[in-house]
Amino acid sequence: MESLNTLLATDDAQSDKARAIRDALYAAIVERRLAPGAKLVEAEVSELFNVSRTIVRASLQMLAFEGLVRLERNRGAWVSYPTPEEARQIFDARRMIEPGIAARAAERMTDTVIGMFREHLAQEELLLAQRGAVARRAAIKASGDYHLLIASVAGNQVLERFMRELVARSSLVIALYGQSGASSCARTEHQEILDALVHRDGKKTAKAILQHITHIEEDLDYSSIGNTQLKNILDM
Repeated sequence: MESLNTLLATDDAQSDKARAIRDALYAAIVERRLAPGAKLVEAEVSELFNVSRTIVRASLQMLAFEGLVRLERNRGAWVSYPTPEEARQIFDARRMIEPGIAARAAERMTDTVIGMFREHLAQEELLLAQRGAVARRAAIKASGDYHLLIASVAGNQVLERFMRELVARSSLVIALYGQSGASSCARTEHQEILDALVHRDGKKTAKAILQHITHIEEDLDYSSIGNTQLKNILDM
């Protein structure tokens, strides 16, 4: 029994390490520090995190399942490089799903939740006012987190998981095709969405979200973006 417990503990430890690596790479992708098409070399990731390549492979498989990494047998792994058609499908999915989520969230607003949203928008404002790559990455992540906060308030865990994938994959699309070079989620539009949420107006909230997604898409021009060494991207 002791050996079995030891084995199970070892498996749990390896799973935790794989999840930690997945989380680090996920954050780098969502914050656009890892560009679409960036090569993820197992040996390099293994060395950076001081783990076996088996653990690295498990973390990459997690990201591949979420659509953020592409795995090719005997060739390796890359950050997904969404085609224009894939980009359209991602935003089409958001148009179908997100307004309903926002409308449900409007029904569940409380004073405490409203305070959370206002604190989040205040943080976005602070980050957008700062300069430098670190602040910009934090602002980009905060912008995506705003949409995830709405999904969380809606109270449907299945839809929340869908939104996490869609927001992450949208980040790849924006990194690859966005024109502005900054977060495409305009601060005024986030405030308009919150105003509708505060009034618990589901229809108005859904309409505001839909317009917001449309404006994000309008910033896409199908241009490419460069690449950076993984060591620098992960700040290690």
